[in-house]
Amino acid sequence: MIHSEMVPECVNAFLDYSTTILNKSPNSIKEYYYDLSMFFKFIKIHFQLTNETDFDKITIDDISMDTVRKIQLNDIHAFIAYLAREQKSKATTRARKISTIRIFFKYLSQKADSMYTIETNPAQNLETPKLDKRQPKYLNLDDSKKLLQVTDSVDNRNHQRDYAIITLFLNCGMRLSELVGINVTDIDFSENKLTVIGKGNKERTIYLNHACIKAINEYLAVKPKTGIKTDKLNSQKALFLSERKERISRRTVQHIVYTKLLAAGLDPSKYSVHKLRHTAATLMYQYGQVDIRALQELLGHESISTTEIYTHVNNEQVRDAVENNPLADL
Repeated sequence: MIHSEMVPECVNAFLDYSTTILNKSPNSIKEYYYDLSMFFKFIKIHFQLTNETDFDKITIDDISMDTVRKIQLNDIHAFIAYLAREQKSKATTRARKISTIRIFFKYLSQKADSMYTIETNPAQNLETPKLDKRQPKYLNLDDSKKLLQVTDSVDNRNHQRDYAIITLFLNCGMRLSELVGINVTDIDFSENKLTVIGKGNKERTIYLNHACIKAINEYLAVKPKTGIKTDKLNSQKALFLSERKERISRRTVQHIVYTKLLAAGLDPSKYSVHKLRHTAATLMYQYGQVDIRALQELLGHESISTTEIYTHVNNEQVRDAVENNPLADL
């Protein structure tokens, strides 16, 4: 939860700018808030502006612009070192906080109102720690089919709904937040396409194949028509409903995926909802001969570099490449 009265006014101004002008998602705003709160707590210790030894009890609402303007690159480096040594933060965590600090000081140096403006940006030459490139975990084709078969074979009152959910994840590569946010009116059955709201409230189109349309229609045939709650979740418009006849929650979807993975003999600690997104992207790239730019558009990635993690190849493909070398039989 964001408590605006607990941070410096320049941070509040930055958060407002990020929300209204940069159109950042609520999750991004929360991350900015927590990252900058931690940074300024460290600054109070670093600049000897507090005698409080309990980090969590340090208040930062009294930090002035004079203090902010004194921050230099070496002070930021000291904070990153503190994260690594004292907090044992991973490189990915430090990289995120560096990104927040960089965006914040860029705002103060270029966009802020005159009362929050700084003449020199101390984060201008701030570097990001080198990250190890990790290959995404994903289900292979056989395991994906097994998951679908198990989900379809369990005949319970929600089996059409659960099957449609798994089908959409594995065929479309959508995010969890995108799936729970789907309204029936978002689906264009004449064009076999779906509109979703992705990161940063960006709207994009996902095209639905035969399996998706079939699964959705079978679910709609048994979906409750009455007793649906009228609430702030807009449940009456929702595609997927819970047992309580309200828009299905993220937690419920995560539980569905967990139980279906377990039933399919797959390790739910190794795979998750997001891994199904990885699976869809990987299978489309490996078997569908999808252009990387088209895959980027489908997944809603802002940067092509994010999509490029799906261009990995498995060991069998490497083996086949060697075996199929025209010089192999000489």
